Amino acid sequence: MKVTLKDGSVKEYAQPMSVIDIAADISAGLARAACLGEVDGEGVDLRTVVDKDCSLNILTARDEKGLSALRHTASHVMAQAIKRLYPGAKLAIGPSIADGFYYDIDFEEPITAEDLDKIEAEMKKIVKEALPLKRFTLPREEAIAFMKEKEEPYKVELIEDLPEGEEISFYEQGEFTDLCAGPHLMNTKDVGKAYKLTSIAGAYWRGSEKNKMLTRIYATAFGKKEELDAYITMMEEAKKRDHRKLGRELGLFMMHDAGPGFPFFLPKGMVLKNTLLEYWREIHKKAGYVEISTPIILNRSLWETSGHWDHYKNNMYTTVIDDQDYAIKPMNCPGGVLVYASEPRSYRDLPLRMGELGLVHRHEKSGQLHGLMRVRCFTQDDAHIFMTPEQIKDEIMGVARLINEVYSLFGFKYHVELSTRPEDSMGSDEDWEMATEGLRSALDALGLDYVVNEGDGAFYGPKIDFHLVDAIGRTWQCGTIQLDFQLPQRFELEYQGADGEKHRPIMIHRVAFGSIERFIGILIEHFAGAFPTWLAPVQVKVLPISDKFEEYAKAVTRQFDDAGIRVEMDGRSEKIGYKIREAQMQKIPYMVIVGQKEADEGVISVRSRFEGDEGQKDTAEFIAALKEEIASRAMRETVKAE
Repeated sequence: MKVTLKDGSVKEYAQPMSVIDIAADISAGLARAACLGEVDGEGVDLRTVVDKDCSLNILTARDEKGLSALRHTASHVMAQAIKRLYPGAKLAIGPSIADGFYYDIDFEEPITAEDLDKIEAEMKKIVKEALPLKRFTLPREEAIAFMKEKEEPYKVELIEDLPEGEEISFYEQGEFTDLCAGPHLMNTKDVGKAYKLTSIAGAYWRGSEKNKMLTRIYATAFGKKEELDAYITMMEEAKKRDHRKLGRELGLFMMHDAGPGFPFFLPKGMVLKNTLLEYWREIHKKAGYVEISTPIILNRSLWETSGHWDHYKNNMYTTVIDDQDYAIKPMNCPGGVLVYASEPRSYRDLPLRMGELGLVHRHEKSGQLHGLMRVRCFTQDDAHIFMTPEQIKDEIMGVARLINEVYSLFGFKYHVELSTRPEDSMGSDEDWEMATEGLRSALDALGLDYVVNEGDGAFYGPKIDFHLVDAIGRTWQCGTIQLDFQLPQRFELEYQGADGEKHRPIMIHRVAFGSIERFIGILIEHFAGAFPTWLAPVQVKVLPISDKFEEYAKAVTRQFDDAGIRVEMDGRSEKIGYKIREAQMQKIPYMVIVGQKEADEGVISVRSRFEGDEGQKDTAEFIAALKEEIASRAMRETVKAE
């Protein structure tokens, strides 16, 4: 039996061997760290016996799939602890997720965050007990009877949804058994000590508001304690940076029960938003885009033609006008297509780059709403590019460069994914192959590293996604480039070629910011509300030391205002120390302090978020330097404690 390892080396064995024994044969250290195996690309338990020629990859907690197996096993340990402490609790689902794992539980009596320590202590006992995890299977009807006997109705429902004739797998550890496909670690002790229960939330069974609200316990686990400690530190920092908290404190936006998921931008938030949009317009004009605006509501037949009605209608808000169905747009693309089709086009007109800051609405479940990050109404910085087949590569490269320019300005690093055809898609294999190869060749020409995300494309075409990394290491998917052969066909778009014949254009859908609202939420957390001067809603705060210097402070304020600098004056009868602390709490880039000496000499004293006390300055010279900083969109770092 030949086993080909990840590094290409081959191990030969005279008889079948378990994955863990092969790991031990490679090295004792690998066997100790192993979480699961991959046999011919399929994840398997370490006890799995290899009995044929195959490829084998042994994964540890350093690997994404290995860490997922560790976390999934930790979720079983948590469920076992809950059943010991709350025997009447009913188990739903407990998967591993990007940052850890969770389990949805139907408790007889509500629990609170204070109960998490008790559950965690019981988990510690289970880990110490070193209970082996044993997999077994049952036929469907026996599996249903088994879960009914254990009085686990949610598990019964899950099994009943599985196909007839399928064997159902379970994992047993001590007195506890759970319905699960696996794979898992071999023993509860292998979970180790690096786990933490983090929070409690509500979650509807199967995500439907028609079903019962369950208790979801979130947790995380890592291969090493120092990795857990680093994660906890990051989460504590994330709480300080939470855009919902900072949005309230800085007066940027609000949410209201009158419209859950529909953000209200306050005056300072609108300054921030409009500053971003001014930048967007500037770079798009330079890149050869024209700007359009399309209606927010259009009739059903348009959405049927575009394919959205069949593929997306459950996320669309609809109404009836003059006995016809209409839908509020969840996406801007059909409107852009209609603008293209509004007049005859020639190959000389292409590429035609049309940008739109379009307001879209998408129905999100209430439990998924999260500040500005997940909303029901947002402005999307869409653009749709219509082009000839020969222009595909250059246009994709141009979009990628523009997205890179945007992210580089804000100091974001990012990684790239190429997402291929999903199961729920439309169009021919030939079109999909051509579109996917167009994206791939552009990425290769740019020299961008990327990973392939199989089956995660849009229903009308493959896409490139840009995942940016914020100041504390979290990733966000914002920019995207989608190549589309389908909408031009469905809407019968044409252009006259150099040969005088009619041809079908190809279409790119793309965003740079993505959702403007979400991008603002990301920026708030990235900068912890301390925006660079060019973005700051208030760039300068003028602080008179006392009331008798108010007139001089007003004159200084007018100078900044006349220069186009966003300025406010704090004219309250408060001590200067209080005013400074307030301005610091509001994360104002510059404070201008004026008193007797400044009024006598016609100067100002400057304190900044970047250098602290900068001393006395000539007002005109400081304004000139500040205007240059703003115009250059400089990204000065806050280096002094506020």
